[in-house]
Formats: sequence, C-alpha cells, structure tokens
Amino acid sequence: MLKLGDKVGQLLVKGGLVTEEQLAKALEVQRGTTKRIGEVLVELGLITEVDIATVLSKQLGIPYATRSSGLLNAPKGEGLEELVPEEFSRQHLVLPLSRTLHSLTIACANPLDLLTMDNLSRLTGCEINPVVAPKADLEAAIAVFYGDTMLKDAIGQSYLAEPGEERPATDGQEDVLSLDRLKEAAEEAPVIRLVDLIIHQAIKERASDIHIEPGKNKINLRYRIDGVLYEISPPAKHLHAAIISRIKILAKLDIAEKRLPQDGAFMMMLEGRAIDFRVSSIPTIYGEKVVIRILQQAPELLDLGQLGFEDREMELFRQAIQMPYGLVLLTGPTGSGKTTTLYAALNEIKSATKNIVTIEDPVEYRLDGINQVQIKPSIGLTFAGGLRAFLRQDPDVIMVGEIRDKETAEIGVQAALTGHLVFSTVHTNDAPSAATRLIDIGVPPYLLASTLSLVVAQRLLRRLCQECREAYEPLPAIRERFGVKAELLYKAKGCGPCTNTGYRGRLGAYEVMGMSRQLRDLIAKGEPAHVLRDAAVRHSGMSSLWDSGLKKVEQGLTSLEELESVVLLSRD
Repeated sequence: MLKLGDKVGQLLVKGGLVTEEQLAKALEVQRGTTKRIGEVLVELGLITEVDIATVLSKQLGIPYATRSSGLLNAPKGEGLEELVPEEFSRQHLVLPLSRTLHSLTIACANPLDLLTMDNLSRLTGCEINPVVAPKADLEAAIAVFYGDTMLKDAIGQSYLAEPGEERPATDGQEDVLSLDRLKEAAEEAPVIRLVDLIIHQAIKERASDIHIEPGKNKINLRYRIDGVLYEISPPAKHLHAAIISRIKILAKLDIAEKRLPQDGAFMMMLEGRAIDFRVSSIPTIYGEKVVIRILQQAPELLDLGQLGFEDREMELFRQAIQMPYGLVLLTGPTGSGKTTTLYAALNEIKSATKNIVTIEDPVEYRLDGINQVQIKPSIGLTFAGGLRAFLRQDPDVIMVGEIRDKETAEIGVQAALTGHLVFSTVHTNDAPSAATRLIDIGVPPYLLASTLSLVVAQRLLRRLCQECREAYEPLPAIRERFGVKAELLYKAKGCGPCTNTGYRGRLGAYEVMGMSRQLRDLIAKGEPAHVLRDAAVRHSGMSSLWDSGLKKVEQGLTSLEELESVVLLSRD
C-alpha cells in the first residue's frame, strides 16, 4: 500500500541507498529547480534509476517491471491508447498495461506522485494499480507503444494499416490508374507527410536503408539499423502506388515506367544538415519495391581513429596512404564499410598541395577539396574510361570505386607504377585473395608485386550498447573453441537508448596485409592465396579477421555471438 506520508527521499534513506547527509545535499541542489529529488540524486551519481525503482517497489509493496522482463510490453489494439492519450503518457511517464472492468494497471516511475495518480483516475474512470519501472525503461516502452500515433496524428488513421489488416488483393487494379491521377495522389498533402515521416523516422532511428515492399495484401516497411532489418508498422496497402510515385517524383524517376528497374537520387535538409538519398526501384509480382539508401556524412565516419583499427593495423594503414605512389586495396563483401574506410583515408591525406580525384558508382559522400566523378556507362563514362582521363589531369591520388575488369585493373596498376597513389576496392573474402583476384583478372604478377602497397580486408560488427551490456564468464568449452583469453566477456541485453536491441552503432574488424620482400616474391611467382596468407602471418605479423574481431570481443566492444555471425572462425 502507498504510504502517503512518505516521500521518495525518505524511502531511499529507509532502504539504505543514501544517507541523511547525502539526501540533505541533494535537497540543497534541488532548491530553486523543478527537478525531482530522484533526478538530482541520479545526477549526483549517488544512485541509479534502477535503484530508485527497486526501493520504491520494496518499500511500497508494489510490483517492479523492466523492459527486459517483458512486463512493459503493453498490448496494442485493446483500447489502452485511447484510454490514456500519448501526450499524458509522455508528460507524466505513465504507461497503461492492462484494464479489468474498472481497474487499470499502469507502469510509472514515481507512484508517490499522487496528483498524477488522481488525474489519471479521473481521466480514465478507473482505480489505478501502479507498477514501478526505471525511467529509461519506461520512456523506451512508451515510445514503442505509442510509436504509430505520430503517423496517425499527422496523416489520419485511414492511411495506416491496422494490426492484422488484410485488404483484398486488387488483381492489378492499381495498374489501371491514370498517370494524371497517380501524380495527383502522390502530391496530396497526407501522402507527402507520410513519406516525409517515414524518412524522418528512419533517420531518427539511425537507419541506413528503408525498404518499402508490396505484398499480396499489405505493404512491408523495414528499416536497416546497424546492418539488421527491423519491421516497422506499415502504411495501408491502398497507398502503395501513391507512396512509390511520391518517392519517384522526389528522385526524378519516371512514374509511368513500372516494368523496369530505375535508379535515382535526391537531397533533403534536416535540422540544418543536407542528407543525400539514393533510390532504387524494381518490379515485383505485387508491384514496385523501393529501397532508399540514406547517406549521412557523420564526422566520426571520416576519422580513421574512430573506425576500429588496432594500433599496429593503423600504423600500417597510415604508412601506406602517406606514400607518394603505390596501390592500396580494400576488400570485403558489399556493405562491409570499404568505401567509408577509403573516404576516411582521403579525408586524412587531402591538402592544398595534392590533386585528388575519384571515380565512383555512385558518389556516396561529398568531400571538400576532392574532385569526384560519377560513372555513367550509358554515355561511355566507365571506371576504365574515367581512370584513363584522370591520368591526363595531373593527379597525385586516384580513387577508383571498384576494380571490376581487366582494363580497369591494368590501368590502375600502371598508374601506381608511374608514380601515383591509387586506392580501390575488390570483392574477396580475405586480404591475400585480393592479390590472386587481380592476377586472375589478367594483371601480370610481376607488375602487381611491384605496385601493391597494402591490402585491407574488413567486416562490420555491431557495437554493444555500453549502457546495458551484461558481463559473463565464458565456459571452458567456449574458451577452447574460440580461443578466448579474457576472464569476462559481454553480451547484448537491451535498453531504451539502443531500442532494446543490445547494440548501438558498428565498428570494423580488419585483416591488414603489409608487403614484405618475401610476400612480393611470392606474388611475382603467382602463388595461391593460402601460400600468401602463411607468408603474411609469418613475415608481416598479419592477424586474421577472426583474431581482429576477437580482440574487440575481449575489449567488451562487441559480442562473441555477433563476431561468429559475421566472420568465419579461423585459427592460424
């Protein structure tokens, strides 16, 4: 039962979490502010939000809930959203959990706020049964529960799909809409607001891609966050054609062409920042699917020191990119961060004394002081053609987005041989295979051995949320199998700041192959990748991708589960 005479501060003293002296100090700090005493104690570092919730639960005899326990997953579709409006919920930090007749169970951060409890009882006409929860957990749960109402309030309920909604298939009815009507629908205010909100929400959630996929009876809306796709509550199916047309108009694509893939781009200003978007559409059996790539030029992404290189790896990389000539290759699968690493390298070495030119497909980030060219195969501007033209532009540094064919490879190697520093990417699984790939393409081994300065293979690992990661002692079998030496490892848990995923952001794992004399001799002889790997480990001290990632696991930056899902286990 609630004890009306008790206050949060006194309950914390009774619970032994703070002393009378500490409480008095906090009260002094609180004076003249609108902050609650609990907030002040947390800011002073004397307690945590979890401490407050735990003590209130124990001292008042009421249940305690966290997001990780699942007890704050309020059910949707039962009228709780209408019973307790979002504005009231966010303002007073209360979340409706369940209703039985005239009894309403709510989660709150401060059950001793009797004024809020009384107002909530009057608002709902129910007797209030409180459950106490940490503030951060409560804020995150409220954001999830009322997440759709932002769209509902902005564009109207009829524009959103209801949970479980399955509209009848249109049997191609959308295809017979006239172009005039389609353009008209795409330019209606609700559709414009809907597309803007989808994009803004994706940026807020740190998404790199937005997938809008038509199904038989619904639209699938997904955001890719830290490399993983998450489903988002979708718009109503009947809006599919208008949404796609609106996006096509933004990207200057042909809204009449629905049978062929199209690519485009647009830019938006958000909070004073210019953000670039790449749009790709393809025809599917249920209509057009669109993917929007969000290109945010975060300052930390262009700082080599923030990418995840170990000290030895960073030393080798910086030596290579500061050389006056040579070939530096980045390798790895699509989406492994190769282009970002190259941009960071260019950002570090650019200066008024260097002429730096790039040819890319597409140009993902715009860098001041660098001449960037977008390839256009339709008019004959290819990687090879652009590279050939660059050599007449008095370049110091050349970046080629990707080496795809013999001609581009040969010109790149010749450029490095004639005194230029050349950066590029290839698609192989590890660093030694990049050398053999160029030889397979048709580059003479003796020329490659003379020009290759460095090869970096990389992968991206999700970074553990530092707010909620959990330490544990790995079992002996795990230590033996994966080569773990650290006493403690960390695993994902989930909290408000990381949207309950346990991860926030990404970092790189790298395999950096520097060139020793022995390695150059082996490349000149055309030796296979496994021979090059053995020599790189023996003579250059190269660490494998697995070992690089394992260091980050042991440092508590990522989890063993994440490493195992991204990098193949290898023991050299």
